[in-house]
Amino acid sequence: MKEKIGIIDVGGGFRGIYGAGVFDYLLDQKIEIPYCIGISAGSGNVACYLSKQKGRNYLFYKKSISEKGHVGLKNFIKNGSYIDLDYIYVKSAISSSKNPWDFDMVMKSKQEMLVVITNANTGEAEFVSKKEFKKDDYGMFAASCCIPVACKPYVWRGNEYYDGSIADPIPVKKAFEDGCDKVIVLLTRPVTMRKNDGKRKIVFRKFLKKYPKFQKKMLNRCELYNETLESLLEHEVKEGKVFIVAPDDILGMDTLTKDLSKMDVLYQKGYQDGKKIKEFLEH
Repeated sequence: MKEKIGIIDVGGGFRGIYGAGVFDYLLDQKIEIPYCIGISAGSGNVACYLSKQKGRNYLFYKKSISEKGHVGLKNFIKNGSYIDLDYIYVKSAISSSKNPWDFDMVMKSKQEMLVVITNANTGEAEFVSKKEFKKDDYGMFAASCCIPVACKPYVWRGNEYYDGSIADPIPVKKAFEDGCDKVIVLLTRPVTMRKNDGKRKIVFRKFLKKYPKFQKKMLNRCELYNETLESLLEHEVKEGKVFIVAPDDILGMDTLTKDLSKMDVLYQKGYQDGKKIKEFLEH
């Protein structure tokens, strides 16, 4: 019986362009991984992987950074969110946009796709499957990329959501539950790097009081990521069930770092690292 392979892109804000490079390599090589999970910015990468729109996400990252009025303090003051999620993740992808996401191609694809979002009221992860997608209703991408504090909760289909990585940063367990034999994990920071919120926890306590269950998850998000990664390295990676692909250097980029030249370097790193996946699949 042929093994079922999964791939998870954990996202990472504007560092997500690394994953865009990986998927563009896979598209060039015509490598179709049957099961895909996208989290935060990784959801957009996976979306264009299934729609076979090579280069769309590269332009997306560069455009979302360079266009005035959609990312920045001015947008935060005007709309309550540092990032104009509606414009970037919804309006720029719908059928009437200049460069629409090929929804029909995604629906025709035999590849499975899940987008991870975190319910602001329950604090739990929700997995939106491709079966639940509706044309021009792309709020799940905006919800998955909704950074707490920097953005107000994103309302989609009557519920409030935040970034999917808060509740389940590396959902390998979900992939195995859905029948995957092996899982490729794309990180946007070196494998040796660990998360640490430090003084930012004071901000989380102050600004997320309205959502106590989510706030608890937010306060423990770094520990969850670190513990999950450590466990994978100790068990599944050693057993050959999980293969991690990550940049060797993120050039000092944080989640919202605006540096087009560094993003170009990360994209190229991702494209080159895509070759590791091909080698992994061939063995």
